[in-house]
Amino acid sequence: MANHAEQPAPDALKVELRTALDQARRQRDRLRTTVLSSVLSEIRNREIEVGGELDREQIHEVLSRGTKQRREAAEQMRAGGREELALKEEAESKILSEFLPPALEESEVREMVRELVDSGLTEMGPLMGRLMPQLKGRFDGKDASRIVREELSG
Repeated sequence: MANHAEQPAPDALKVELRTALDQARRQRDRLRTTVLSSVLSEIRNREIEVGGELDREQIHEVLSRGTKQRREAAEQMRAGGREELALKEEAESKILSEFLPPALEESEVREMVRELVDSGLTEMGPLMGRLMPQLKGRFDGKDASRIVREELSG
């Protein structure tokens, strides 16, 4: 028989997601129920891959990936003239983003980049290497790359 004391307690974020799923089911909110059960399945699959409970940062990665995929899908749907599907993807992305840390504003990221440049980092690769861990799940990498290029050329 397995010793349950060895299992780390589930992260509070995962508990929050399960609670939100239960609430969505009680309210018969089909979109929210589908999105939350889908992301909890993704988290569970990731836990099977790594062989243990995910920590908060790893759960944020799953949520970030889900929001990014849905935003990109919305852009593709809109480009294909499928506005209704684009709105659905955006609604799903918004549900997932509720469980992520607040997004950073472009001005905040620009300030972070300037501080790194002032500290002596003047090459794209090393600068992005220092910047991205601070932005994880809070700001889009493509936009961060654009800001870095602008600040290095300006």
